[in-house]
Amino acid sequence: MRHCDVDQTQPGVRKHGKCKTGGGAETCRSMIMTKTDTAGSGSLSHNWLALAVFLVVVVGAGSFIGVLNAPGAWYSGLDKPFFNPPNWVFAPVWTLLYLMIAIAGWRLWITERSGLAMKLWFGQLVVNWVWTPVFFTLQLLWPALVVLAVMWLLIVGVIAAAWHADRTSSWLMMPYLAWVSFAGLLNAAVAWLN
Repeated sequence: MRHCDVDQTQPGVRKHGKCKTGGGAETCRSMIMTKTDTAGSGSLSHNWLALAVFLVVVVGAGSFIGVLNAPGAWYSGLDKPFFNPPNWVFAPVWTLLYLMIAIAGWRLWITERSGLAMKLWFGQLVVNWVWTPVFFTLQLLWPALVVLAVMWLLIVGVIAAAWHADRTSSWLMMPYLAWVSFAGLLNAAVAWLN
């Protein structure tokens, strides 16, 4: 006997039971059920609606907060390190990252709605939304770095907690972790130079 593998290409797929060695894919497939099958109340259209909500909330709120707290003359006047990217880079990068964050959150919502990964996902999102006004509007560079460090730890927590439940969600969060790591270095450099 061997355990069936979780199908990482479909959100909400869980393994149940064991498969016979040599029993073929059909034997394993018959033992795999989605959460909606086991709950009996979910549907694919409901899952797509949830995805739409995640996309609108994450991308919409992130963009709205970015517009409300846009870098202005204050930020332009700061001394910046040589590796500071041009301002036009930030909007497309954050839009792409917010799309990935939303999809990861949606997948975790389907697979682990009340699990640790989902709780950490919500936590990192709130902290993400706090960083922009702390840095750009309140102009608190060192406290913003502390906020960013908390965000970084929460993102690592999401990746670790989701790794076994939905590895795709973990992978979707990794570019975000890389960008937040870079943002932390940039935040620290700007704080140090000013």
